[in-house]
Amino acid sequence: MSPIFVVLIAIAAAVAAFIFGFFWRVTFDRKFRREQEEQLRREAEHILREAKNEAELRKKEALLEAKDEWFKAKTEFEREAAKTRDQIRQEQLRVKEADLEVKKQRDHNSKRESEFAARESFLNSKEKTLRTKDNELSRILAQQNERLEKISQMTQEEAKKILLGNLEGQVRYECAQMIKEMKDQAKADGEKEAKEIIVQSIQRCAADTTVESTVSVVHLPNDEMKGRIIGREGRNIRSFEEATGIDVIVDDTPEAVILSGFDPIRREVARLALEKLITDGRIHPGRIEELIKKSEKELDKIMKEAAEEVIFELDVHGLRPKLVEMLGRLKYRTSYGQNVLQHSKEVAIIAGLMATELGLDPKVAVRAGLLHDIGKSIDRETEGTHSELGAELASKNGENDIICNAIAAHHEDVPPISMYPILIQAADTISSTRPGVRRETLTNYVNRLNNLEDIADSFRGVQKAYVIQAGREIRVMVEPEMINDAQAQELAGQISQKIQDEMEYPGQIKVTIIREIRFTEFAK
Repeated sequence: MSPIFVVLIAIAAAVAAFIFGFFWRVTFDRKFRREQEEQLRREAEHILREAKNEAELRKKEALLEAKDEWFKAKTEFEREAAKTRDQIRQEQLRVKEADLEVKKQRDHNSKRESEFAARESFLNSKEKTLRTKDNELSRILAQQNERLEKISQMTQEEAKKILLGNLEGQVRYECAQMIKEMKDQAKADGEKEAKEIIVQSIQRCAADTTVESTVSVVHLPNDEMKGRIIGREGRNIRSFEEATGIDVIVDDTPEAVILSGFDPIRREVARLALEKLITDGRIHPGRIEELIKKSEKELDKIMKEAAEEVIFELDVHGLRPKLVEMLGRLKYRTSYGQNVLQHSKEVAIIAGLMATELGLDPKVAVRAGLLHDIGKSIDRETEGTHSELGAELASKNGENDIICNAIAAHHEDVPPISMYPILIQAADTISSTRPGVRRETLTNYVNRLNNLEDIADSFRGVQKAYVIQAGREIRVMVEPEMINDAQAQELAGQISQKIQDEMEYPGQIKVTIIREIRFTEFAK
């Protein structure tokens, strides 16, 4: 084979290989591009599907957020609407009460006007009758004077001079003798009488009434907390009530629950424990028992510190720990809204001041005044009066007979053996009845004063009635021509009896009848 032929064959083979390679390359590139395009298409579809899914998810989230905002706005609107409705309802009640009060006052004024008109008519007729009788009496007196002058052969002036001359010496002697006897008697009994007069005067303002506060209100951060306090199927609230002995009242009152119980110490423990539970947020039976025990220890410390503070202020020494503990319990005992521990402190101060003025030992009076109501710390747990229990408690803890008798006799349950029980009784009534110490609404107070005056004015012969001493005394002015001295005493009893039958009031009301006669002459 010739070299040229071999070269041609090689060239042909190379051309064939090039052509084959070119076509293979073109075919491969087309296949690769188709595969790449297919992969890109699939990736694009995948991205599109993910974009659609993400868009759907964001759409749903936006809808949920919108629903939440709408629900919150609706809840807030309903709360505000309920609050507004309550305010409107309360305002309507106040308006109704004001209308009733105005109507009642109008009826009362009409009744008073009718009574005044009838009384004026009666007084006019009475005045005419009295004027006629007065003229007749003057005529009869003139006739009798003329007869006496004829019989005695003396004028009226001459008879007066003789009679006055005879009486003057006798009256001077009797007056001098009476003055001497009164001075001697005053010197003999002066100190004793002065002490008894002071004590009796102070005792006249006594008023014995008591009312106990039995509920406490605990405020909540929101109304959802009520459900957590109740717990699943009521297990939390049952555990709380069993551990404290206090009823938990969950009603429609917004953001508040009420603790109700007769024992103020347990009620205060329950209040402290519930406030701690609300602050802590973990409300379950185990946590409830733990915080109740913690609150009991905290309250014991608070009561002890309060008692020690009062004892330090009054400078009382030597009280045994048991008495200090019982005094601390009085911090949560009330009488008509008056704190008994504060009341005991006031009684101690007043009794000490009066003892100093009367020449008695003020330290004994202060000590007896501080301990006089100590029995109220246990009178709900033990049978007997608080004065009896207090005297027994003081005796067991080393107090002497004077102090124990002052505690037992300050309500006259037992006879006093010294002046100190009387001082404690007087100081007790002063502290209990001073203005503003007892709870009473202004409306009830004004109505009580008006009712007292109406009762007095309803009796025949009453000219005017005045209520004084914050409603503890009523003074009645009567017509002297219609009511004599005996009838005045009877009228006082009738008015006091009617007040007892028709009214409710603390303490006692003193009824004083005033009958005044005036004689007037003119010098010409």
